[in-house]
Amino acid sequence: MKTWVNGQLLKSPEDPAISPLDHGMIVGDGVFETVKIEDGQPFALTRHLDRLLRSADGLGIGKPDLGAIREGIDATMDGQDLPFGRIRITVTSGRGPLGSPRGGGPLTQMVITEPGTRPPGVTSVVTVPWPRNERGALSGLKTTSYAENALMVEYAAARGASEAVIPNTRGQVCEGTGSNVFYVIDDRLITPTLEAGPLAGVTRALVLEWCAGELDVVEEDGSIELLKSAEEVILVGTTRDVQAVARVDDVELAAPGPITQQAQAIWAREAAKGIDP
Repeated sequence: MKTWVNGQLLKSPEDPAISPLDHGMIVGDGVFETVKIEDGQPFALTRHLDRLLRSADGLGIGKPDLGAIREGIDATMDGQDLPFGRIRITVTSGRGPLGSPRGGGPLTQMVITEPGTRPPGVTSVVTVPWPRNERGALSGLKTTSYAENALMVEYAAARGASEAVIPNTRGQVCEGTGSNVFYVIDDRLITPTLEAGPLAGVTRALVLEWCAGELDVVEEDGSIELLKSAEEVILVGTTRDVQAVARVDDVELAAPGPITQQAQAIWAREAAKGIDP
């Protein structure tokens, strides 16, 4: 693992690097991206950096320096053996007071790169009793205000699952804590619209683009209860890629099902064509 903060590569990830008054620490006032590393290269980096800019703009913290962040990515990847891994890019509003108002100083920019292990091809999920507010101020932004997600992941882990799937305030399928959700009904591959409140996932967008010519894939909102009667359920995300779901709460599913297998094959074929689609 290597860490870069505000232009400096740290000797150790444990070295002190930011002020305890950083607003990212005080109130979670920041945005982030996680980028997959495939064969020593960041995958879909341009799309992730574009979303970082959108999130920072939506949060109103100013514009991250993408040139510097790219330098941080190169510096943290250099010298590491990374057949698979991840890059975490975090940008906060910088030093601020002990409260919600911002300090108005320069942004804090951090990059951490580490090797990783590929997630399994099949997983289990649970639905949670807490809704995502699709009309909230942070809806659609990838922010560091993640305590809610951390609670939900722990809820899922306590029930033998790797991910929590969240309804919105209308009781519709919204998203996972770190993934987007697809499901199959009558051979249609369905994912919630962005109006339902999910993050506009990079993997979600690529699955929609790449599968459109070969599968009946649609954006459509529906009750979260549909996941328990769906023929197949899929999680997609930066490190998960296209992952089959074998259990939703106490409902067992055949996984990977035929549509999931087709989507996985399309993903593998298209992803192999270029590292920055």
